[in-house]
Amino acid sequence: MAAKEKVYKILMTVFMAAFGIACIFPFIFMISSSFKISADVMKFPFHLIPERFTMDNFVGLFTNGMYNFQKWYVNTVVMTALCIIIKIFFVSFTAYGFSKIDFKGRDAIFLILLSAMMIPSDIMILPSCVDVYFVFLLRQSFIAIPESISEAAKIDGCNHLRIYWQVIFPLAKPSIATMALFSFTWAWNDYMGPYLYISTMDKQMLSVGVKLFSSGLIQDYGSQMAAATVVLIPVLVAFLFCQRFFIEGVASGAVKG
Repeated sequence: MAAKEKVYKILMTVFMAAFGIACIFPFIFMISSSFKISADVMKFPFHLIPERFTMDNFVGLFTNGMYNFQKWYVNTVVMTALCIIIKIFFVSFTAYGFSKIDFKGRDAIFLILLSAMMIPSDIMILPSCVDVYFVFLLRQSFIAIPESISEAAKIDGCNHLRIYWQVIFPLAKPSIATMALFSFTWAWNDYMGPYLYISTMDKQMLSVGVKLFSSGLIQDYGSQMAAATVVLIPVLVAFLFCQRFFIEGVASGAVKG
């Protein structure tokens, strides 16, 4: 049995390693291709280290007169920041009302609100700022905070606004950080919203702008991979610095129903 278990563990390790490499290969391909000239990107066999290393793809993103890449980057940063800030306020305040304020029909109204999760969310900024999924997540997190803390604040003369901002909000930082991180990723990578509702190229977002590198008869693979790499950097940085909030936030939101 010990020998069989050892063989099983070795086989599983090899399988998981191969599976991990297969999952990360597109990312490796993107990074490697961003430093190649376009003619070498689709060259077979694939070379992990570029044969003709170049930085022209990255330089061309910000100097090519055909694309206003830097303007798209600023537009995306502004739109994403607005979505996160407004969503944190609306969602957390809504969640506070459904978790800490006892009013008639609260649970029935919340069930009706949850039904809105069936509505497609391919809309931008203000309509997407009250995300029902995150209302549910933060409500569960707020419920997990002992009611005695809110009662003590009321005895000290705090109204609901002060309790929300000075007591509940700081105690729910892991869940709020989780919401902010997911919201950042979704808003940063959103394609359908900008594609449907923005017609002016100077006001366009990165997700749609990057697609332009693959349109037309000539495919500029090098520039496309460089653009995808630059777009992905903020997402990677956000995940590296905020990944610990995932477990804390989700766990705190699953304590009570």
